Amino acid sequence: MKQNKRKLILWLALIVVLAVASVLTGGAGGETESVQEVMRDAVLHESGRVSLFGIKDVNPGLISAYVVTVLLLVLAACLRIFAVPRFQDVPGRLQMLLELWVGTFRDMAEKNSPHHNQVLGPYLFGAGSYIFVSTLFEMLGLQAVTTAGHSIALPAPLSDINGAIAMGVLSYLFILSGGVGAVGLRGVGRTLKEFSLPISMSFRLFGALLSGLLVTELVYFYITLSFVLPVIVGVLFTLLHALIQSYVLTMLVALYYGEVSEPVQPKAPKAKRNKNALAA
Repeated sequence: MKQNKRKLILWLALIVVLAVASVLTGGAGGETESVQEVMRDAVLHESGRVSLFGIKDVNPGLISAYVVTVLLLVLAACLRIFAVPRFQDVPGRLQMLLELWVGTFRDMAEKNSPHHNQVLGPYLFGAGSYIFVSTLFEMLGLQAVTTAGHSIALPAPLSDINGAIAMGVLSYLFILSGGVGAVGLRGVGRTLKEFSLPISMSFRLFGALLSGLLVTELVYFYITLSFVLPVIVGVLFTLLHALIQSYVLTMLVALYYGEVSEPVQPKAPKAKRNKNALAA
C-alpha cells in the first residue's frame, strides 16, 4: 500500500511539474515558420530535400526507402545464415515469432486464393514486412541534413506519396500477373475491371501514414504540447498504423488475387431434348 501511494504521489508530482512548465513556457516555441508551412512541407517536401550522393536533390522518403531496404536485406541474410539452420522441433522464441509471422501470410494466401497461391504467400510476406518495418522506421529518428543546411528526421518511406503510389501500383501489377498466369487473357479483363484499385491502395497507405506524421508535427510545433504527449502520440500512431496498414494492404491483395485467378468453371452440358416432347 505504501509503495502504491508513493508511486501515485510521484505521478501526480510529475503531472503538476509538466503542467506548470507548459504554462510558464507559453504558446510560442521560437518557430521560424507557420504551422501551415510546417504541415505543407511535411507533405510536399519542397524545402526539406536531401542530396542523394551529390547527384540529385530528392525527398527524404526516398533515402528512408533505401535505408529500410538495406536493413531488411541484411536482416534476412543474418536470419538465413545464423538462425534458420538452428531451428529445432521444439521452437524457441525467435523461431516461434518467425513461424507466426510467416504462417499468418501463408494462411491468408491459402484462404483467399485456394487454387493459385504459390507466389501469393511470399509476396504478402514481403509487402507486409516492408510496410511494417518501414512504418516503424520513423521511430528511430535517424537524422539527415537538407540542402538548406537544416537537420531533419527521416520519415517513413510510405508517408511520401511517391512511395505509396509505387506500392499500390506494384500490388496491382502483381494481381494482374496472377490473373494472367491462371486464366490467360481473361485475367486481364478481370483485373482491369478494378481500375481504381491502385489509386485506393496508394492513397489509403499515404493518408494513414501521413495523418500520424502530421499529428506528431502539430504536437511538436506547440511547445505547450511537447511534454510527454508527443511520445505517447507518436508511439501509438506508429504502432497502430504499422499493424493496420500491413494487414489491410495484404488482405486486399489476397482477396483480389484470389478473385482474378479463380479457375473458369466449365459449362454444364445442355440436357438432350426429348424427341417425343418435340414431336408433341
